[in-house]
Amino acid sequence: MSRVYKVYVCHSWSHLDDLENLRRLLKERGYFNVVFKEHSPYEAINSSNATYIKQRLKQSILESDIVLGLAGIYSSHSDWIDWEIQTAYENQIPIIGVVPRGQSRISQTILKRSKDNVNWSTESIVEAVRKYSKLGQ
Repeated sequence: MSRVYKVYVCHSWSHLDDLENLRRLLKERGYFNVVFKEHSPYEAINSSNATYIKQRLKQSILESDIVLGLAGIYSSHSDWIDWEIQTAYENQIPIIGVVPRGQSRISQTILKRSKDNVNWSTESIVEAVRKYSKLGQ
């Protein structure tokens, strides 16, 4: 039976195309089973209370085998992404930085806490997930 990787993706709401494209890349990859744990705008958390939202997000992060941080420079300007990455880091959830296509400036928020940083390539991302996830260790 093949492994199913539980992946949490740190992303920016204003860059949803990156999230959607990353999900599609990994779901369409043969012989790689993935379940996404992050909350997208289509999966309401049903609260505007930051404390409650953080509890729900932390639960999803802790249930994940690995966190993928979309490492575009915009990630350096998001308190939420910083909190998600720090939460994963403090709880020993492996973090991989994924550099969006065409990005030359990369988020230090993600890069300084990641185990590895990969380019936007299905094989690079899959290899990093297999190597660094809690299932691969």
